[in-house]
Amino acid sequence: MALTFRRHAGEFAVCRLAPDAPMPDWALESLFSSVTRTPAELSIVCEASRVPESIQAERGWACLELCGPFPFALTGILASFLKPLAEAPVPIFALSTFDTDWILVPAAKLDAALQALRAAGHNES
Repeated sequence: MALTFRRHAGEFAVCRLAPDAPMPDWALESLFSSVTRTPAELSIVCEASRVPESIQAERGWACLELCGPFPFALTGILASFLKPLAEAPVPIFALSTFDTDWILVPAAKLDAALQALRAAGHNES
């Protein structure tokens, strides 16, 4: 399955806070953010420039958006996109929204990721 994706400018961070931490304002000030609360953690993905230095975070991620929307019944979307990255080998952090999927890759491996995706038949818009 050939997919179209777009690259988003900037550096992103994946943050970990305590599961009972209040929602920080800085997380919602980012043009792109994803917040997930579980019994074990409050996980936030946003622009790295918004994250205070005191927050536990993995910085240095680049962001790729699959060009959706995709029907919920469609299968194999992530698999077809992530397989070439795994073979490259490029680590990923995946997020899904109602309309599409977002893949973060280490910025240091972005060129390798783009090369692997293009070689697998995926197209950058």
